[in-house]
This record gives sequence, C-alpha cells and structure tokens, in this order.
Amino acid sequence: MRRLSAFVLGAAAGGGFPQWNCGCEVCRLAWAGDARVKPRTQASLAVTADGLDNPDAAFVLINASPDLRQQILDTPALRPHGLRHSPIAAVVLTGAEVDQTTGLLTLRERGPFALYGTDATLATLAANPIFSVLAPDVVTRRPIRAGEGFALPGGLRAELFLVPGKAPLYLEGDNPALAVETEANVGIEIACAGKRLVFIPGAAKVTPAMAQRLRDADVVLFDGTLFTDDEMIAAGAGVKTGRRMGHMSVSGPDGTLAAFRDLPVGRKILIHINNSNPILLEDSAERAGVEKEGWEVAYDGMEVSP
Repeated sequence: MRRLSAFVLGAAAGGGFPQWNCGCEVCRLAWAGDARVKPRTQASLAVTADGLDNPDAAFVLINASPDLRQQILDTPALRPHGLRHSPIAAVVLTGAEVDQTTGLLTLRERGPFALYGTDATLATLAANPIFSVLAPDVVTRRPIRAGEGFALPGGLRAELFLVPGKAPLYLEGDNPALAVETEANVGIEIACAGKRLVFIPGAAKVTPAMAQRLRDADVVLFDGTLFTDDEMIAAGAGVKTGRRMGHMSVSGPDGTLAAFRDLPVGRKILIHINNSNPILLEDSAERAGVEKEGWEVAYDGMEVSP
C-alpha cells in the first residue's frame, strides 16, 4: 500500500549550523558541543511513497544541498543497493540557490535519476557549464510549469507553486526585486494516498493563494530562517534584514506565527533555519514561544510522515 513518508535530510539555512565562519551566540554553543543545540546541515527532504522501512523504496529529493553526501551517509535508506544502484530516483528543485543545487554535483557518477524544476531554474543550471557533469543520457531534465500537477517516481503526485521571494543571490544584481512571484522561487505540494505535504523553504510573505493551499495540509514545512527581521544585524553577523534576503520573520505582526494562527494545518514545522536564530536553542524563550503556537523545529533525520 502506498503511503506518503519523508525524512528531513537537512534543516538549516545556507551555510548550515554552525556556520563554518560564524561565532555568533548560537553558533558558539554548537562549536562548544552544548547539548541544547543540534548541528544541522542545509535544508533538503527525502520523500517516498514506498515506506521508510522498505529496502526497495524509491526516494525523491526536494533540493540537493551542498551537504548531500553527508546526508546520504547519515540516512541508511539512501545508501546504494547493489553494485551501481541508488534509491534516489529523482530530484525536485524549488529554486537555483547555491544551497538548493550544489549537491547535484555529488550525483555526477552516471547514476540515473530525473531532475525536475521550473524553466527558470533549469535554465540557470543550463547556463552554468559545471552542471554538464550530469550526463544528459542518464539525468533527464524535466521542466515543470508552476500550477500544473505532475507525477513523481513511486506513485507520488506533486505540484510546484509560486511563492513571493527573489532571484538567487548570485543573480540578483544591485537592485533586486523583492517579494515578487516568479518561477525563480517556488514551493512544492506532494500528495499520496489522501495525504498532503507542503514544503516552502523560502517565503517573503504568505499570500491568500498560499493560505488557501495550506489549509488542511497534513504537514507543512515552512521558512524559519530568522526569528526577527533584523536578527543578523543585531547579532553583528550580517548587514541584511530578512526581508532583504527574501524571507519573512517567524515573529512579529507580519511573521509566520501570525500568518498561520488561523490556518488549520495538521503538523507545522519550521525549516531552513539560519545559524543566528535563537529557536535552535532548545531551552530559549523563542523556542518555547513557537512550540506554544503548535510549531516544531526541524532537525536532521526528523521523520515528517503524515
């Protein structure tokens, strides 16, 4: 019997947690091995309709983070079967940011899989010759139009949808358009056997169309990058606000907690969490606040099956 199942492969924002060059208050605890914080790799999911305990399960990765090799090592279900066979049957990209695509280079040893993304995302990959290491005779690129359903290996159904955000950092230019809906930034809804999982790792706001889609979802994994808009500035760890980076904050009148307060959702999980975010600290007031609102904080290896 088919059933929707998923692992969080990585729960952190770009750079991971702790970030390699960061000594902010939260990262310092992680570097010191404090048990109240768990190190996390960069955000990605592994989804299947075959069951997490099925040795023959086919998995679909949602984004391919730079940490993918380590994530495979840490996830027995993704290890190879036989001489040259991987359970990874497909990768779906929600954008072309470095932390969403770089892991594709880990999958370059002529292992067959299908690669899905919007025209904009796949065009960005095509323009960069380094991704030609994914041989076209074994890695099939399949453009997907936002708003149109499509089938994934193993009996999963999916749909990409527009999410307010911005172009990847390396493409944004001097005056990037912020909080716009383009195919450069999408979310994904995955369905199987009457269950729905929605993954939105980056969102500048929740639109009415997004809210309608999220209603009654069994699991929602949502952008938890920053707790407050000026978090990185206040910590001395950066010069950009969350809005400037295309991310709404978890807190505040326009934040995630407020946007979801009246939305009926089965399970709510914050993911893509920046290394400066105090919700990473398990006994922080901020962590208690999000949990009081019914949210969970994603961690690597977390099972998110409906």
